[in-house]
Amino acid sequence: MGNLDTRNDDITASRDNGTAVQEEGSDITMPPAAPIAPQTLVQTLWRRRWLVLFATILVPMAAFVYLMKATPIYTGTSRIYVEQSSPRIITETEEGFMTRSYNYLYTQAELLRSAPILSAVLEVPGVGQMKTFAEADDRIACLEKNLEVSVGKKDDIISVSFDSPFPAEAAQIANAVVDCYITYHATHKRSTAAEVLRILQSEEAKRREELSEKLKALMDFKRRHVALAFESENGNTMRRQLESLSTAMTNAQLATIRAKSEYDFAEAMVKDPAGPKQFLDSQQARGVYVSTTSQRDFLESALGELRRRRADRLRQVVTGNHPSVKALDTEIAQMEKQLADLYVTFGRAQLAVAQRQYLAAQNEEMLIAKQLEDQRQQASDLNEKLTQYTLLQSEWEQTKKLCDILDDRINELHVTEDVGALNISVLEVARPATVRSEPQNARVMGSALVLGFMLGAGLALVRDWTDPRLRSTDEVSAILGVPILGVVPSIRRRRGIADIGQTVHLDSGSEAAEAYRAVRTAVFFGAPKQKAKTVLVTSPLPGDGKTTLVSNLGIGMAQVGLRILILDADLRKPMQHNIFEIDQNGMDVSNVLMGTSTLEETVQRTKIEGLQVLCCRPGVPNPSELLNSEKLAKTLGQLSAQYDRIIVDSPPVMSVTDAQILAAVCDVTLLVLSAKANRKISQQARNGLLRVGACILGTVVNDVRSRNGRYHR
Repeated sequence: MGNLDTRNDDITASRDNGTAVQEEGSDITMPPAAPIAPQTLVQTLWRRRWLVLFATILVPMAAFVYLMKATPIYTGTSRIYVEQSSPRIITETEEGFMTRSYNYLYTQAELLRSAPILSAVLEVPGVGQMKTFAEADDRIACLEKNLEVSVGKKDDIISVSFDSPFPAEAAQIANAVVDCYITYHATHKRSTAAEVLRILQSEEAKRREELSEKLKALMDFKRRHVALAFESENGNTMRRQLESLSTAMTNAQLATIRAKSEYDFAEAMVKDPAGPKQFLDSQQARGVYVSTTSQRDFLESALGELRRRRADRLRQVVTGNHPSVKALDTEIAQMEKQLADLYVTFGRAQLAVAQRQYLAAQNEEMLIAKQLEDQRQQASDLNEKLTQYTLLQSEWEQTKKLCDILDDRINELHVTEDVGALNISVLEVARPATVRSEPQNARVMGSALVLGFMLGAGLALVRDWTDPRLRSTDEVSAILGVPILGVVPSIRRRRGIADIGQTVHLDSGSEAAEAYRAVRTAVFFGAPKQKAKTVLVTSPLPGDGKTTLVSNLGIGMAQVGLRILILDADLRKPMQHNIFEIDQNGMDVSNVLMGTSTLEETVQRTKIEGLQVLCCRPGVPNPSELLNSEKLAKTLGQLSAQYDRIIVDSPPVMSVTDAQILAAVCDVTLLVLSAKANRKISQQARNGLLRVGACILGTVVNDVRSRNGRYHR
């Protein structure tokens, strides 16, 4: 397949699923396909409307048959009001024990359906022999299954209902359940008040004994801790003492910090020779009296006088070695030593004073801290004892309150034969129903209608999801990644192959002819003549309409004044000679490729001005090898120099490899899809063309039965 390799070298980019394909040096660029428009639920249901309609009709019909054959059920209902009148025990409410409690009402509802009540109902004369239980193996289970007891949502009324095919028996059984329930309470609940009184008296005796023990423990604890009698006064006194000691502790800590600071300063002053003098100067500047000030002033005054005399003597004599000058120097040195000793003595004295003050402040802080800790311990002990006392007192008060409540309840309890029983009022006696309760015609038919529609919608969605066919031009463009060049409507009239293949010429005003001309315009604008002179038309499968597109597209291009050649390269099943009714005379494209004839001898004219056909005869041996020869590329080159456009008809892509061989040597390719095209097969055909470097210009959807880009299948 040398031609395929040559063609692949010229392809610089390929297009798969919406990416642009452009040949090197070519202006042919396919725009990216628009994304597929999402199919709405309404569109899907409308497309499968007959399936939805069938299910919507079928289910109500089945429901109608069920209503005709179903056994009618009648319901007898008795309504009662249950008021609790048992005595109060502990609760402080005014409504009595469990009165108006919904839990209690639900308990009574379950009691109505309990085994003792149902057994009593079956023992009522005549109930066990009713036709309702004729076919029941377990009459109690049958009674429980068809009995319904409900509590009102907005009131305290209990409804007792029974379902039966016999309306009189349904009412009789409902009334029997109510009667047995009333008898059960009248028989088993008369001893309630006496039992409650016995329980209250026993509990009251235990609480009295417990109260006595708690009071004794309280008094003993109070005697052991006499200080608790004055807990209020002691508490206030301790609180004031703690506050005072806390304040004193804070002041002592501050004093210690100040003393420590003064001690550190004095110690640093002693270590520095100039420190005492600077300290005295600062104190004197602040106006603070210091005992050594007068002595220092005297020594400094005398020292100044000696220095003045020495200066005068130096002015009088020439040298400092004079005996009088030396004598003055000796006195000055003695005076300076006395002054230095004075500073040292003063510094040490200040250090000793600061140390004593610092130690005194530390001792005072320690004493206050000890007193504060002792006071806190006393307060903690008192609080612990006070807490124990408070707990004992609280337990005693609670026990006393409970004893008082029990005494009140015992005093209020009056034992009579009616105390403890329920007040049951029958508000409505069950009567035989005149209208059946089940099945309800309106409800069953409405439910069947909704169910049928939902079933139909579900089947429609499943059918639509599993349908492998392409359903719209938008879907074709999105899935295959190529633009739609045109949509050819279905030709419904029975016509011959020549009439269909020459629709643009013979029926130029038809909708199909206009569609072919739209494809022609798309090819003109999508593929310039200089860069796309050879146009291959193929399809995934036979019967998609590629041959009729080739003939009508060639006629349409010839009608605008172009020189067009239709090359029938379908060597296996050629059809162009039948469409144009041409007698081949034994000369066809296979002879040209094999070198037994020339183009001038094989190309034939048609009735359309500017349109010529290079036909093919069926039964050509080894068609794939013949098309994959160097002669085909040379032949196309010669034809490109003679004609404006060359339209090549080829076999289907999925059937044989001929279409891929031709796509590799043609400039552009048109992929024709039937309106019933399979999604997977169409993708495989597209991929097969792209693998050999074909430049797919777009697709043409054929045999479409409706407009607006959507078609039926």
